[in-house]
Amino acid sequence: MTKCLGCGAVLQNEDNTKEGYVSDLTMTLCERCFRIRNYGEYKSALKNNEYYLSILKDIEKTNDLVVLVTDFLNIASLSELKISNPILLVLAKRDLIPRNLDENKLLSKIKTKLNVIDRLTVGSLNNYNLDLLLSKINQYKTSNKVYVAGYTNAGKSTLINKLIKNYSDNKQVITTSILPSTTLDLIEVKLQGDLTIIDTPGLLDEGSIILNVTEKALKKILPKKEIKPIVLQIKTNQTLIIGDLFRLDVKKGTNLIFYLSNALKIERYYNEITKFQNESCRAFVLKANFDLVIKGLGFIKTTNDTEIKIYISDKVKIDIRESLI
Repeated sequence: MTKCLGCGAVLQNEDNTKEGYVSDLTMTLCERCFRIRNYGEYKSALKNNEYYLSILKDIEKTNDLVVLVTDFLNIASLSELKISNPILLVLAKRDLIPRNLDENKLLSKIKTKLNVIDRLTVGSLNNYNLDLLLSKINQYKTSNKVYVAGYTNAGKSTLINKLIKNYSDNKQVITTSILPSTTLDLIEVKLQGDLTIIDTPGLLDEGSIILNVTEKALKKILPKKEIKPIVLQIKTNQTLIIGDLFRLDVKKGTNLIFYLSNALKIERYYNEITKFQNESCRAFVLKANFDLVIKGLGFIKTTNDTEIKIYISDKVKIDIRESLI
């Protein structure tokens, strides 16, 4: 059984509509990965999330170290994971986090019931803390195998590619893209000495907006550079349209601070409008210094007690939490 070096799918030459297809079984990269890398053509291969969760259950039987990767805008989803392995929690994409934030304070505010033995921030783009990450992996590993896990688009495969480049003679490159489920199965990668890093398929973050938008919208939702918080002073009864993705009706005056991709345009209205009125409407009482979290998109902090209504697809999960910032 030979796997694609880019996505982990088992290579086969019988059905070009199924994952792992190659015209010649001597190839090391499936047709899907080849077209993603060379033409930017993405072919959907979403599996049921039960498949990805079953991989986590198998990992749990090993008691090996798990490097759990998340990012600044999607920290809330960690509370839904269930795995007993020792966890090295990694906050990825440091270059996207606002520079004025204290990363150690931010890390300390991440709440989870997982067996987290340490936590750190890394940046694949500029090699931030990668030496420290490798040092901690070697410090905490329980065997020569270490798994890298997280939700889709967390930055796992990009991080592993940088580890391969920096700490091995391996020429393997894992396929990456902005779309969900690029990695389809386990991919083993040899690093220094006898250390093997194992990339896992990104878990489908059920309720995430990224599973419910077009590729064009996804390109705007996923930030490409440092997030610069946007502060809006809101008076009584104002309406905001964010990125043409959802509507926010604010009933009581407050300051709202938006932590999301700066590619998303925010429109302000002072009169009643009908946009998004056919979407699901949810009402919240937001206390001062709490966040309204839109899963997969980011969060909005309020500085005063306020009342809001959000009009958005009922497939997208909304949470309230004490502010991270």
